[in-house]
Amino acid sequence: MRRAPLVAAAGAVALAVAGCGGGGSSTRTSTATTTSSAVATGKQLFTSVGCSSCHTLADAGAKGQVGPNLDTLRPSDAAVVRQVTHGGGGMPAFDDQLSAQQIQAVARYVSSVAGH
Repeated sequence: MRRAPLVAAAGAVALAVAGCGGGGSSTRTSTATTTSSAVATGKQLFTSVGCSSCHTLADAGAKGQVGPNLDTLRPSDAAVVRQVTHGGGGMPAFDDQLSAQQIQAVARYVSSVAGH
């Protein structure tokens, strides 16, 4: 008779532990979806804002010769955000044309596909 409460308690603990692990996978899926959405948005912005007229980036079909070849440079997210926001080295700043979220999307796109 004493076993029934112990079995019930063990079952409750097992369910609670199993429930805790389930949240992580949906968060990872949501993050992956958000990331792929940002990459898709970044690619669209890269081609529509004019980045491809100056830069080479194979994934975008861009063969610009004015700015650095991004496939060779392989910049980080932070480097792309800084450069697109503030400009420099002949590149104009885009902080007055793109939102911070759009700039981040371009950065995510470039850093994820450059050199691949």
